[in-house]
Amino acid sequence: MIGDMIRHRRKEKGLTLSELSRKTAVSKSYLSYLERNMKKNPSIEIVKRIFYTLDLPLSSLMYQEKIINELPNKQKQNSF
Repeated sequence: MIGDMIRHRRKEKGLTLSELSRKTAVSKSYLSYLERNMKKNPSIEIVKRIFYTLDLPLSSLMYQEKIINELPNKQKQNSF
């Protein structure tokens, strides 16, 4: 999920939620919801700001979606 990607990359870069919030102009609470996969459909503008700040290519979203769609149904339910 997108939240897992964001959290993993944020930690790789050594950023706190507060730092990422400041750099992206996205609230800390919203970022927290995203990272915990509680917000499933963020706007593309917010995703672009976060991904740009974390040096993540937007194309990685499509790749991730493709992998999830190829999982058997039982695994899909557990990944959300």
